Amino acid sequence: MKIKQVKEIMVPMETYPHIPYWFTLRQAIAEMEPSLFDSNAKNSPFRMSLLVFNEKYHLLGMVRRRDLMRGLDPEALQSASLDFHKKLSPAEQDSSSQKPFPERVRKTIRERAEETLVSDVMLPIKATVDQEDSIISVVYEMVENDLSFLSVLKDKEVVGIVCIEDVFHEMARLVLC
Repeated sequence: MKIKQVKEIMVPMETYPHIPYWFTLRQAIAEMEPSLFDSNAKNSPFRMSLLVFNEKYHLLGMVRRRDLMRGLDPEALQSASLDFHKKLSPAEQDSSSQKPFPERVRKTIRERAEETLVSDVMLPIKATVDQEDSIISVVYEMVENDLSFLSVLKDKEVVGIVCIEDVFHEMARLVLC
């Protein structure tokens, strides 16, 4: 059984959702949300992240749903422990404010979505693979760098993305068939 090359399983760049680094979290969420319901999307990771580019269309990083949610967390809670977060409840009131707790949190989250840039929460590119590389090279890079996605290069230009689900599928094919 033939071991495939990256180019045979990658998602081409032109079909992968992407945004510029100066987008706000609100803009990124607006771009990502429709892709959650795109039945033509190749696989679930395709709908869980956006690529982030600079003005010269060089890939800078990737932003996932969890990065966006982390960026929306009200500043006062950013460094709080998980126990503190669990203790918060909608019924909790702050005596210094006339607004109910949920309304204040909603306002803070909306403000952060408008003010925070994607570049503040994105993950920088740690590793890449060449489109001619074998799936084995991808497995090594993903495991070594603890990644679920890798940028695919051709002549030092990004041409696609390879996702762990697709790589795992190919590895399973090698093992089970």
